[in-house]
Amino acid sequence: MRSTVLAVPGRLDARTGGSIYDRRIVEGLRQRGWPVDVLELDASFPYPTPAALEQAACTLAAVRTGTIAIIDSLAFGAMPDLVTREASRLRLVSLVHLPLAATPGLDRETAARFEDGERRAFRRAALVVLTGKAALPLMASYELTPDRVVIVEPGTDRAPLAHGSRGGHLELLSVATLHPGKGHEILLAALAAVPSRTWRLTCAGSLTRHPATADRVRATVATLGLEDRVSLAGDLDGPALAACYEGADVFVLATERETYGMAVAEALAHGLSVVGTMTGAIPELVGHDAGLLVPVGDTPALVEALSRVVGDAALRARLGEGARRVRERLPTWDEAAGRMAAALATYG
Repeated sequence: MRSTVLAVPGRLDARTGGSIYDRRIVEGLRQRGWPVDVLELDASFPYPTPAALEQAACTLAAVRTGTIAIIDSLAFGAMPDLVTREASRLRLVSLVHLPLAATPGLDRETAARFEDGERRAFRRAALVVLTGKAALPLMASYELTPDRVVIVEPGTDRAPLAHGSRGGHLELLSVATLHPGKGHEILLAALAAVPSRTWRLTCAGSLTRHPATADRVRATVATLGLEDRVSLAGDLDGPALAACYEGADVFVLATERETYGMAVAEALAHGLSVVGTMTGAIPELVGHDAGLLVPVGDTPALVEALSRVVGDAALRARLGEGARRVRERLPTWDEAAGRMAAALATYG
């Protein structure tokens, strides 16, 4: 097997969906005998400083000619000149969680700059790996030939079943970095409009990756008078997050855009029903009997869905049974790694 590297912005052990995906794919490839080295680039990507670009250039220059170089999309499209320079000697693979230009909350100028950089960089990729089918229409403007694009969706681990709150307040859980597009403010506004006051919400996810969003969410909690019922728990380690899942009754997520929906899949792996939005693979994951889904940005519909789930124990029980059935058929990380290995063997 050809030597392989994976270049990621920041640390591979970061608690984000993209980092978890990258880490599990590396583990799966190594288990299959692929010699994969990890190159950690500066965390400033996709807005690299001059020093970050210089470090990335030195890091890639040290990679042996002929190596398969998988580069996370947070860095790939943000350094098109470097990608162009290295394309003649490395087999470049772009791993796209979400095109940079499609990031929610971007101003028009930044989105255009990202799109131009990604267009130039994608031309040099031997292979583009998308982590969800929903990314395909977002890639249309880059005019990639179908033979250079493959989809490798994430897997899940079979997790212990959530036991729930067992009486008292209904425990709602949301897992997502506080970042534009994850819908925390929409979720809070919808919950504030739910007639029943028997719920509590824990939001697990980094409060430091996008401080402006975290500040807005804190202000929203205060404005709506939800301080006693909403906990912004921050970035939790494995055992602490597992405890949140164990004690949760329902998973909630008002995200605006996903290419897959790893957090929803993780919730289903714990047997939790979902109140969420119709984006990415979430409708496919949840189906018709494991949760209630609403259109992105439709706050009245979200209020109705939350009100039904919070106020109807029989409905919660029925959706919970559906989630446990879905749990049995979720794809595994071993299957995801197998698809990645097959793609690299064919195209890399």
